[in-house]
Amino acid sequence: MTKHTPVFEEIKDLLIKARQHVATQVNTELLYTYWNVGRIIVRNEQENQERAEYGKQLLKQLSKELTQEFGKGFSRANLYNMRLFYLSYPKIQTVSGKLSWSHYCELLIISDEQKRSFYEKETVNSGWSVRELKRQIATSLYERLLLSEGKANKETVLSLARNGIELSRPSDMIKDPYVFEFLGLPENKPMLESDLEKALTNQIEKFLLELGRGFMFVGTQQRITLNNTHYYVDMVFYNKNLRAYVLIELKATKLMPEAVGQLNMYLNYYAAEVNDEHDNPPIGIILCTDKENMAAEYALGGLSNNIFASRYVSYIPDKEQLIAQVEAVLKEWHEEKET
Repeated sequence: MTKHTPVFEEIKDLLIKARQHVATQVNTELLYTYWNVGRIIVRNEQENQERAEYGKQLLKQLSKELTQEFGKGFSRANLYNMRLFYLSYPKIQTVSGKLSWSHYCELLIISDEQKRSFYEKETVNSGWSVRELKRQIATSLYERLLLSEGKANKETVLSLARNGIELSRPSDMIKDPYVFEFLGLPENKPMLESDLEKALTNQIEKFLLELGRGFMFVGTQQRITLNNTHYYVDMVFYNKNLRAYVLIELKATKLMPEAVGQLNMYLNYYAAEVNDEHDNPPIGIILCTDKENMAAEYALGGLSNNIFASRYVSYIPDKEQLIAQVEAVLKEWHEEKET
């Protein structure tokens, strides 16, 4: 391998930063231009409200003329998105230059303003690519987060819309269910825990994306030795945002109380033997195929350690069903407030 001089490295760093700066400027200018195109279209439509078909014909004619003059990028669908871009973000100052036009085209599909705001904030915070954003929308991350603690409420909805995911406490990172559609497993097919662990390890980058922001992979089958007996933690991660080890136990069955006791022992060991002075208490997650709410409540209650149980599925959940569940708990929350 060629060893470069310090002068080369300094110039290389300068050029890379310059390119990044230019790319950011170009992206910001593109978003500003498309926003203004949308503004001009909306203004023109408003001046011709008496013609019902005017807007549709305007986009069709503009697409033809602009494509002839400037080439690709001005299809009727893209012009429609520019129009919707302006209507959804009437103040240009609320548009983030950290996101591309392709990001915004995905966000504009979401009609619910609070849900769209959540995905926008989290895309910025987590640095999602367009592909990653599409996956999180497809797997209903917003609804899964709202249902993770068993009951959504208006404060949670507003907080997610304003800030994205705030990792200030261990429960903030928990989802229910976790979605492993990237493994390509048949729906509801039984799988050995060792096979699931191997599959997740082989797809570790996608698993990290599903776990969320700040996770770093430590390893699998991490050994713990107590009184000459060896125990093994299925998967160990470290979350740099929470400054804590995260121990994950994989179960191919529903949640069993003994799994909680075993993980509690592992957490006590990590707290005493692995943590350093800057680490927060370790966190445990049991990923299982199902959890009976009553059994989970009794098994997890009264523990000093942070242990959570969540389901995992090998397919993308039914979006309409998740939305209906969120709406139901929000309705219940409103009724409780009124009484």
